[in-house]
Amino acid sequence: MASIIGKLGTIDSWIRNRLRYCIWTDWKKPERKRINLMRLGVDQNHAYSWSRTRKGGWAIAQSPILTTTITLARLAKQGYESLLEHYLKVAPQFNEPLYTRTVRTVV
Repeated sequence: MASIIGKLGTIDSWIRNRLRYCIWTDWKKPERKRINLMRLGVDQNHAYSWSRTRKGGWAIAQSPILTTTITLARLAKQGYESLLEHYLKVAPQFNEPLYTRTVRTVV
């Protein structure tokens, strides 16, 4: 069980980066990137410099500028539910400690 929780956490982090990458590439033009970064709360100078960076989309998706603006709360507000949260909700019998389960004796 512990291994599935770790693997789901790893997959979740990759999916969040991929979502940030898709959002970044969807904005396409530097001016639109600047405006959207300012809407997300970035000051004008940082928004200008990050919108015109020469880094690739995947590097920007993992950068502090997108990880602090496109947060887990914003993604959840848009409808993203992490795999780990879904697993914990769907399979509650795996989440309780082993010693609380009823023990069946073999006769």
